[in-house]
Order: sequence, then C-alpha cells, then structure tokens
Amino acid sequence: MVNPKYHVFVCTSCRINGTQKGFCHSKGSVDLVQRFMEEIDDKDLSGEVMVTNTGCFGICDKGPVVVIYPEGTWYGNVTEDDVETIVESHLVGGEKVKELLI
Repeated sequence: MVNPKYHVFVCTSCRINGTQKGFCHSKGSVDLVQRFMEEIDDKDLSGEVMVTNTGCFGICDKGPVVVIYPEGTWYGNVTEDDVETIVESHLVGGEKVKELLI
C-alpha cells in the first residue's frame, strides 16, 4: 500500500459517468494535474507525493481547486503558473502558499 507524505487532489470536474465537464475542467484543471506530475517528477518527489484528479468539491467559484492532505489545505483559483510555487513552498518547504488559500 502506498503511504505518501502528501496527497494532492485536483478537481477536474469528473462526473460519475466518466465525462469531464464543469467549471474547473473549463479552466484547465486537467493541465494542472499534468503540471503537478511533471513538477513532482522533476523534484524527485514521486515516492512522497501522490496526485489524484477528483470530481467536484462544490465550490466552483473558487476553481480550479486543489486540496492537499494530510493537512487538508485548500487552494483556489490555481493556475499552471501556481503549481511550481505550491510544490516548492508546500510540498518541499512545508509552508502553505497563503495567497492561494481558501
């Protein structure tokens, strides 16, 4: 069983039937998943960080939404440009990115 130090959940507006549509999806959240995976791989964190796409968190006006556990930190309006900052500050440095917190 995988026991990562961090688990990153990215809303991709995935529906039960497997289709992806909705606010976060329309704002590029699928690309966020890819960017997180690339950054995590670049920083050699693959054994410590797991990335999972999710369905709707229910706060679409804050999307794209990213939630990081074990702390339960919620980030909103995340862009591809924010991913490197989140990885560096939160996943590597242990410091939350205050300007993105919701």
